[in-house]
Amino acid sequence: MSGMNLFDLTGEVAVVIGATGVLGGAIAEGLARAGARVGVAGRNTERGETRVKQIRGAGGEAAFFPADAMVRESLHAAQEQVERSLGAPTILVNAAGGNDPKVTLGPDRSFEQVALEDWRVHFDLNLVGGVLLPCQEFGPAMVRRGKGSVINIASVSAHLPLSRVVAYSAAKAAVLSLTQFLAREWAPKGVRVNSITPGFFPAEQNRRVLFNPDGTPTDRARAIMAHTPMARFGEAQELIGAAIYLASAKASGFVTGADIRVDGGFLCHTI
Repeated sequence: MSGMNLFDLTGEVAVVIGATGVLGGAIAEGLARAGARVGVAGRNTERGETRVKQIRGAGGEAAFFPADAMVRESLHAAQEQVERSLGAPTILVNAAGGNDPKVTLGPDRSFEQVALEDWRVHFDLNLVGGVLLPCQEFGPAMVRRGKGSVINIASVSAHLPLSRVVAYSAAKAAVLSLTQFLAREWAPKGVRVNSITPGFFPAEQNRRVLFNPDGTPTDRARAIMAHTPMARFGEAQELIGAAIYLASAKASGFVTGADIRVDGGFLCHTI
């Protein structure tokens, strides 16, 4: 078997929930370039159709499916539509989630001032919508067919809780735990469950935290740079290799319950 064949996803059907975002969208494009038929799933139709157009323009096969990761019925409808249009999903990438200013600590909000309802909404977005409901909806069909790869998106804050983003850090730590739980449960059924931990990748949800209105880095961005041995932010396409590796049973058939860090060394740096 040649090295290139290890990463050939021809014949696979990938669903990327959150492909309307920067990171999920890059992963969707990468899986398509590797040969998978890709279901671009998300709430924003305009962004989704744009992503599909980009994939098709590069010679890939894709279609957009409206889906709200927080609504089971929406996910169920998306699964049925994907199966009719592209075939039975064999790869699921869970890239929905993000941070919320309502639960971000700062001069105007201390830890004890975080409202419980805001905490619940944000925590559920990253755990329930980010992993639980999509896996409950797409996972059992993979288990019945005896084939599948689930890739969850974690965060460096899942390993070391970052200052200010307490709810996000707690939810992403739970993502790692749920990933390992499902990996153990579904391994005998032929379904692998792994995660990717991105470092700091500028995207719509964190750009205001990382850059001032004039484009200069904020104090927090400079602190991140000082803690990242590679001394730069990641670029979205740098997640593609890890995603293809985990998606391919030929390349990672004995890998489950693992977390791949794509963080420029952030988590290995102390002083």
